[in-house]
Amino acid sequence: MKGFFLIITCFIYCQLLGQQVRLISADMNKPAGPLKTVFNECVGAGRANEGLRADWQQQLAMTKKECGFRYIRFHGILSDDMGVYQEDSHGQPIYNWQYVDQLYDFLLSIKVKPFIELSFMPNALKSTDQTIFWWKGNVSQPSSYKKWAELIKQMVKHLEARYGRKEVALWYFEVWNEPNLTHFFAGTQSDYFNLYKITTEAIKEVFSGYRVGGPATAGSKWITELITYCADNHVPIDFIATHEYGVDGLGLDVAGTKLVRLRDDPDNIIKKVAMIKDKISKSVYPKLELHMTEWNSSWAPKDPFHQTYQQAAYVLNTIKGTEGLANSMSYWTFTDIFEEGGPVLYPFSGSFGLINFQGIKKPVYDAYKYLNELSPIELKNTDKSSWVCRSSKGDAQILFWDFSQADQGKAPDQEYYRNILPPKPGGKVVVNLKNIPNGKYRLVVNQTGYQHNDVYTSYLRMGTPEQLSVEQVIRLKHAGNGLPIVDKEIIISNHEFSTNYTMNQNDVYFIKLIRR
Repeated sequence: MKGFFLIITCFIYCQLLGQQVRLISADMNKPAGPLKTVFNECVGAGRANEGLRADWQQQLAMTKKECGFRYIRFHGILSDDMGVYQEDSHGQPIYNWQYVDQLYDFLLSIKVKPFIELSFMPNALKSTDQTIFWWKGNVSQPSSYKKWAELIKQMVKHLEARYGRKEVALWYFEVWNEPNLTHFFAGTQSDYFNLYKITTEAIKEVFSGYRVGGPATAGSKWITELITYCADNHVPIDFIATHEYGVDGLGLDVAGTKLVRLRDDPDNIIKKVAMIKDKISKSVYPKLELHMTEWNSSWAPKDPFHQTYQQAAYVLNTIKGTEGLANSMSYWTFTDIFEEGGPVLYPFSGSFGLINFQGIKKPVYDAYKYLNELSPIELKNTDKSSWVCRSSKGDAQILFWDFSQADQGKAPDQEYYRNILPPKPGGKVVVNLKNIPNGKYRLVVNQTGYQHNDVYTSYLRMGTPEQLSVEQVIRLKHAGNGLPIVDKEIIISNHEFSTNYTMNQNDVYFIKLIRR
């Protein structure tokens, strides 16, 4: 009854003040089912060669430990800086897997599996000189499809010999990256389908159980066309992969000079994923897996929204809305050790990562950390901006947030989010959890929002230094240290837990009840 009176009191009080009350209510005895964990199935990174760096590996190991990602995808496993393919003076292939082995050995040592994007073209197989990025990934079609097929086959055979068929069968092979954009693929749609066919057949020749898919397009393009092509031509396909971002256009902005702004509809990615799922469901292969192998609020590499406190709530809103639609939502990227436009120039340049170059955790990192700490049993809950979960031993977690898109008018993100932006009030939230076992609990509450684990606002208050001193890095890491705002022992004696919070817009709260 205590919880009931708290709810009524809050409602009456807020009505008197003209405030809205949001109720998050769940019953420990009413599970909705297993928690869908598509949020940490996969994460992105810039390119394979960056994965040989010690700082990249340190950041991924930390991210794996705290956020739980099970797969990682990146560009350039076949590019020349990985040294996989050369030819001798007689045009005979020379294969070299040493860098690939070093990278994959590390990933598997921290229990992360490769989601292999098969790109880009080794120079010895290129048909044109067209490249992309500072590190010059060649995007041409192979000069010899026979040699390309043999390269793929030899690579897969090597992976199988080193790691075992049972292990490699758990990986994914994605053919190329964004072939619908001419700066990523020097060819037409039919050229890509031919590349897909030859690549897939080479992989399946080693073992038919290996998983291959595409089209890895920008903006959810070519989905129906690829499925139809595979059906008509008896080409294997195991999954659909594509990309979506929350700003207008399909873009590449290596230099970071294009101005973008978030779409007015905050659910636009959710609607796109639902549309893709519907296309698959109505196709001749309705049970194909769907992997969003890149997604983020923006495709611009210098969009400051990536590092704001608002990004954490945006990500949670999108992940919640895509529950049950995709098999994975691969956030692009886990780190700002990312060199598409060259070495990172500034500590907070607007790059994609959950973590910046210096290892400072952005607010969005907390969103993934909180998600990873949810127990495997989700409880029924009608609130659309929250998860309530429990473990088999009686622990419980409540993760909730307010996502409110700013009214930035026509101002691009690169202007609007370069400012300190205090939030508006977000209203009262009442949390009520019924039928929780009586006893002692440790109550831990974390908050991410304006000036709470908000390293970007702290950086703005520093005056946006272009280079950080050791002391400044320490101060910023302290500002995002993730320490709880509440950590205390409580006793539950009436099988009920109730509390309430006055939120600001774009706040994220994470409540943990740890049974003693």
